[in-house]
Amino acid sequence: MIDAQLTAYLYDWLHLLLRFLHVVTAIAWIGASFYFVWLDNSLEEPPQWKKDKGIKGDLWSIHGGGFYEIAKYQLAPESMPKHLHWFKWEAYSTWITGALLMSLLYYVGASSYLIDPGKADLTEWQAIGISVATLLGGFIIYEAACRSPLVNHGLTFGVVMLVIITAIAWGLSQVFGDRAAYIHVGALIGTCMAGNVFFGIMPAQRGLVDAVKRGVAPDPKPALMAKLRSTHNNYATLPVLFIMLSNHYPMTYGHDYGWLILGALVLIGAWARHFFNLRHQGVVKPWILISAFLAFCVLILVVRPAPREIPEHSGAVISDAEAVALVQTRCSACHSATPSDDVFTVAPSGVMFDTADQVSRWMDRIEARSVLTHDMPFLNKTGMTDEERAQLGAWIAEQRKAN
Repeated sequence: MIDAQLTAYLYDWLHLLLRFLHVVTAIAWIGASFYFVWLDNSLEEPPQWKKDKGIKGDLWSIHGGGFYEIAKYQLAPESMPKHLHWFKWEAYSTWITGALLMSLLYYVGASSYLIDPGKADLTEWQAIGISVATLLGGFIIYEAACRSPLVNHGLTFGVVMLVIITAIAWGLSQVFGDRAAYIHVGALIGTCMAGNVFFGIMPAQRGLVDAVKRGVAPDPKPALMAKLRSTHNNYATLPVLFIMLSNHYPMTYGHDYGWLILGALVLIGAWARHFFNLRHQGVVKPWILISAFLAFCVLILVVRPAPREIPEHSGAVISDAEAVALVQTRCSACHSATPSDDVFTVAPSGVMFDTADQVSRWMDRIEARSVLTHDMPFLNKTGMTDEERAQLGAWIAEQRKAN
């Protein structure tokens, strides 16, 4: 019989393995997306003899000590090449590893990572059901939009998708933990991206190959739609990357309007990506990148924490010993050399509050995570009150004055 400590140890290694595989495959997929959009936008008009062969555009590049000549056909070559490289498993592997990682953390560990009792009193199966329904429903909405006339109006399509994503982020933030809400939005976008490959891009490419094999003219419509879906994926890459990193930055997901911050950052990321896509076509508009950066700065100012005040009811700032005791009571279940938490068997990020010196050392992070954003304790499992957060904030303010 495997004991609880060994189970937790193996769980952590499985978590590490899945996260590593997810990151590696995501790098491969996003790298391919960036490269092929750059390639498509950088093609130059070929000489006439190449046009006569059906070549739409070509380019020369140099890398790794050698020259490369790359040509793209308008639709398909005259005959099928002996070796044809397909780009699909980068997308599929990223989605599969992401689904496994999400299942491990947010489904197997639903009570610890997904459910926030302070928001909704859900059972594990209810929370998992909401999660699956949101991912499936969101994908169906996106797929229906891609098959509707709306897809032919790029700007309108983008605005509608942004509104839907932001609305979903708001809805999830009402029932799930803040981190879980963000990750679910990322999972939904990633699912739509993988769906683009499976339901749009690959069928079009198989159609091209089949037409060449049969010696008939390919239908250009599926190829154009495949290119459009590939462009959707390209614009979604920066928002998805942000969401993958967001767990480290509680001033985003932990904010009262975290869902709105997410919508704003998705917009800023896609807008910044637009600059590079235009630049690859030889259209340089630096104001796009500048405006994206300025919007990011404005967002920082708008969502900054409001100034804190010492609680009126306290009468006096708590003592050093009381502050340390408060931190240890509410935080040391996880942040200790010997954690008592049922999930975290090792102190997260190596942060421990076993001594007064350790509490003082991490004072700034305690303020950021427990006072300003209420991100910690995780899902408030230890029941830290607003009064205790205010007392702790007032104590930290006094410590800074003293030093």
